[in-house]
Amino acid sequence: MTEKLKKGDQVEWNTSGGKTEGEVKDIITEPTDFKHHHFEASEENPEYLVETSKSHKEAIHKPEQLKKVKEKK
Repeated sequence: MTEKLKKGDQVEWNTSGGKTEGEVKDIITEPTDFKHHHFEASEENPEYLVETSKSHKEAIHKPEQLKKVKEKK
């Protein structure tokens, strides 16, 4: 990922089942526990809460795992 993401951005990332698309729901900037995992996010190293487009499940990802996708018209 080369550009900063913001809430509402459409992104894609790789999973064990292939590419998944979704939306950035929040920017995590402090240490956070989510779904039994601890994330060491900070202002300098934010992580992103994303929601998948199809199943509406949420996950937290590091910025290098996400790629912004062009909006479909």
